[in-house]
Amino acid sequence: MSKAVRALLDDATMARLDRRRRLKDRFANLTIAFGGVFIIVAIALIFFYLLFESWPLFRDADFRQERTYKATQQAALWVDMDEYNQTGMRLSPEGKMTFFRVSSGEAIGEEQLPVPAGVQVTGVVRSAVLQGLAGIGLSNGQLLVIKPGYAVDSQEQGRVVTPGIGYPFGRTPLTVDDQARPLQHFAVHAGENDLKVLAGIGNQIVWQKFGQEQAEGAGLGGLGLAMEEEAPTGEGELPFVRLSSEVLTQGGAVADHVVIGQGARWAYAISPDDKLSVFRFGENGSQLYTETDLSPGPDKVTAVVALQGEISLMVGDSHGQVSQWFLVRDNKSGEERFTMQRIRSFSMGNAPVTALAAEAKRKGFVAGDAAGRVGYFYTTSGRTLAVQQAVTGPVTALSVSARSEGVFVQSAKDAAFWSLHIEHPDMSASAVWGKVWYESYPEPSYTWQSSSGNADFESKLSLVPLTFGTLKAAFYAMLLAAPLAICGAMYTAVFMSPGLRTKVKPAIELMQALPTVILGFLAGLWLAPVVENSLPGIFSLLLITPVIILLCGFLWMQIPLEKRSRIPDGWAPVLLIAPILLGGWLSFAMSSPIEQAFFGGDVRRWLETAVGLKFDQRNALIVGLVMGFAVIAPIFSIAEDALFAVPRHLTNGSLALGATQWQTLVRVVLPTASPGIFSALMIGFGRAVGETMIVLMATGNTAVMEWNIFEGMRTLSANVAVEMGEAEVGSTHFRMLFLSALVLFVITFVLNTVAEVIRARLRKKYGSL
Repeated sequence: MSKAVRALLDDATMARLDRRRRLKDRFANLTIAFGGVFIIVAIALIFFYLLFESWPLFRDADFRQERTYKATQQAALWVDMDEYNQTGMRLSPEGKMTFFRVSSGEAIGEEQLPVPAGVQVTGVVRSAVLQGLAGIGLSNGQLLVIKPGYAVDSQEQGRVVTPGIGYPFGRTPLTVDDQARPLQHFAVHAGENDLKVLAGIGNQIVWQKFGQEQAEGAGLGGLGLAMEEEAPTGEGELPFVRLSSEVLTQGGAVADHVVIGQGARWAYAISPDDKLSVFRFGENGSQLYTETDLSPGPDKVTAVVALQGEISLMVGDSHGQVSQWFLVRDNKSGEERFTMQRIRSFSMGNAPVTALAAEAKRKGFVAGDAAGRVGYFYTTSGRTLAVQQAVTGPVTALSVSARSEGVFVQSAKDAAFWSLHIEHPDMSASAVWGKVWYESYPEPSYTWQSSSGNADFESKLSLVPLTFGTLKAAFYAMLLAAPLAICGAMYTAVFMSPGLRTKVKPAIELMQALPTVILGFLAGLWLAPVVENSLPGIFSLLLITPVIILLCGFLWMQIPLEKRSRIPDGWAPVLLIAPILLGGWLSFAMSSPIEQAFFGGDVRRWLETAVGLKFDQRNALIVGLVMGFAVIAPIFSIAEDALFAVPRHLTNGSLALGATQWQTLVRVVLPTASPGIFSALMIGFGRAVGETMIVLMATGNTAVMEWNIFEGMRTLSANVAVEMGEAEVGSTHFRMLFLSALVLFVITFVLNTVAEVIRARLRKKYGSL
C-alpha cells in the first residue's frame, strides 16, 4: 500500500473519530445542561407548591349578599339558622316562632311558645355558643329557655333540614322576678344539673339557680338527657324551680348588659355609666372581684357579647368601635390577681354598634350598626375581614351559622342573608411573625401550641419560636463543629504526613454515612442522661483538655531531638490520643466530687436558684454536641480539599523567603483557600438548619424562646415531622406546616445565595495569587 493511500485512510479514520468525539461532547453537554435545568425546575416546583399550599392562609373573606327579604309587619327580636344555611327561625314580640327557608324567605311553619296570655317577649339572649340555648325574657318577669334544633335527613333529592324547638328546662316559664317586672337584662348558663341566671332586676343584680327538686337520695343526672331532648312534661315529672337566689349588688341603676363568663365562674355586669363589675364565684360564694371603666371618653356602650369560650367580652360603643376585653393576670401585685383590660379594637365606622354575634367554633364575631352596615372581624389576628352595607336602617338582630358560612341580618325595615367564606381568618402576617395577646395570657407573646384537650382552645401558630429554635440549634452545633472542623482541616492539609492523611481524611468523611436517626436516638436515650448526671465533668473537660494538650506539647519539646526524630514526621499528634482519653476519664471521675464541693450536691438546683437558668435533660447542649458531631464531617472534607488545593508554588515560595509553616498557613494558604472554607461553613450551617431527626429526638421539642443552653427548643423541620401526621388536610394547622416548610426553604436558599456571592468575591480577590 502506497504512502498516499495510507495517509488517506489515516485522515478518514481521524475524521470519523473526530465526528464521534464531537457527538459525545454534544451529548455530554446536553445531558449536563438537562440535569442542571431539571434541578432548577425541581427546586422551583417545590417552592411554588409550598407557596400554593400556604397562600390560602392570607386570603380575604368572600362576604357577599345572597338574598334580601321584604319588610315585615314586625321586626324579629331574634333570629337563628341551621349550620347548612337552609332553614332558619325568627321570634316575634308575641312569642311566635316562625320557621322559614333561607333561600327564599318563605315561611314553612310556626310555633307559639308557651308564653302566658297578654305577656310579651322583652329580651332574648344566647347562652354559651357551644350549649346552643336561648333564654327568652318575658314582660311578667319570667324566663323561658329554648333549644333550637334542626333535624337533618339525607334523601335522594338532597339534604332536608327540619327546624324545631326543644324545652330542656320545661315548657313552664321560670320566675326570675317575683314582682313581675319585665325581664330585659339577663344571661343564662346551663350547668350539668342546673340552670344559672344572672339578671338585672330593678336596682339589683341577682344570681339565681334553677333545677329539679329531688327526693332524698335521688340524683340529678337526668338533666343531661334533658339538654338533648325536650324535658318530659308528663304526670309525676318534677318541675324546675328556683333553688337559690343571691343579690350580688343593690342600689344605683340597673345593669344594661350582663354576661356569664367561662364555666359560670365569672360574671360581668355593665351599668348605664359604662362601669364594668366583675363577679367571681367559688366554693366560698360570690364576690365583687373588680370594677373597670369601659369608656373613659364620651363613648357609650351599646352592645355586648361573649366570644366563643366566654373568656373575652366584645364591647360595642356609640362611635362604631368594638373592643375586646378579658381578665389578665397582674404580675406586678405579687399575688394571684386579675384585672380587666382592653386588648384590641376594631372599627365599624362612626355609627353606633347595635348588634353583635359571636362565631360558634372560632374567635371571630359579626357586628351591625345603626347605619345598616355589617362587619366580620377576627380577634386573634386583628383582621377586619369585611364591612358591607347590608340592610336599611339599624341592625336589630344577627345570626351566624354554626359552620360560619352565612350571616342573617335583621333590621326594622328588612332583612338579608349574606354568605361568608373564609377558611383561615385567624392567620395574618402580624399573627405569624408578631406578638399576639391570647386569652388568659398575661401579655402578648410568640407562641406555638397547635392542639389541646379543651374544646374552647384556640390554636397559637406563631412561627417565631420555631424559627428561633432552628437558628439556636444551628448556632450551638456550629459553635462546636466549626472550630474543630476548620482547625482539623488546616492541620491535615498542611502539617500532617501524606501517609497519615490518607487514613485520617477517609475516616472523618466516613462519619457522613452515619444515619442521623441513630445519632438522635443515642443523644436522647444515652447522652442526655449522661450529661445530666455528669454536668460538672462535661465543663471541666473543656478546661482539662487544652491543659493536657499544652502540657504534652511542653513535654514533647523537652525530649532530645534525636529521640523525637525516631517518630515518623507528622505522626506525633497520634500520641495525644491516650492523654486526651485519660483527661476525659479524669473529668468524669471528678464530676461527683466537684458537684458536692462547689454546687451543694445538685448542680441543676444550683443553676436554677443561683444563676436563674432552667435545666432540661434534653437541651441545646445535647443538640450542639451531637449535631455538631454530624456537621464536622462535611465542613472538614470541603475545607480540607480547599486548603490542600492551594498551589504548591505559593507555599514553596513563602517558605523559600524565610516564612515559617505557620506564617505560610496564615498569610498564604488561608486567604487563598478562603472561598472554599467559607463554602464549607455555609454548607455545614445549611445542614444544621435543615437537620430533623437529631433535633426531633434530643431537644424535648418545647417551642420556647430562650438562648439558655440548658433548655430545649423546637425547630421548623422537627415541627413539620412531628405534626404533619396529625394535621387535618386543608386546615389552618396543615397549611401552617407548609408555611413552616416554605420558611425553611427560603432560609436555606438565602444562605446558599449569600454564600455563593461571598465565595465569588473571595475567589476574585485572592484568585490572582
